[in-house]
Amino acid sequence: MREAVLAPLRAFNIAQAGDPRIRPVAIVITAPDGTSEGGLWGRIGYDWLFIELLAVPEAARGQGLGRRMMDQAEAIARDAGCTGIWLDTYEFQARGFYEKLGYVLFGTLDDYPAGQKRFFLQKRL
Repeated sequence: MREAVLAPLRAFNIAQAGDPRIRPVAIVITAPDGTSEGGLWGRIGYDWLFIELLAVPEAARGQGLGRRMMDQAEAIARDAGCTGIWLDTYEFQARGFYEKLGYVLFGTLDDYPAGQKRFFLQKRL
């Protein structure tokens, strides 16, 4: 069902803006026992890196791991020739963290979830 909606939309978008050349970006945090316990997940498309997910294990927070992953993601984006990086975060998550890294607000969605805000931030490279 999803593909029935996506296929004509994708064809139209490519005709208008070209092939986005989507490329996944993954940085995985591995525990001493070899299991994955967090990391960064995103994708490059239309010369921008979108960071979809960032998770640092609670026990590892405040040790610079999030900053190091964001630095790695920025290096990947620069190597790929990206214009910038964008992401979203909730009011109860990490807006201040991203702003300390040079990200600036470009949009806010109020009441998502109810009584909270969702923020959209970008950093041009």
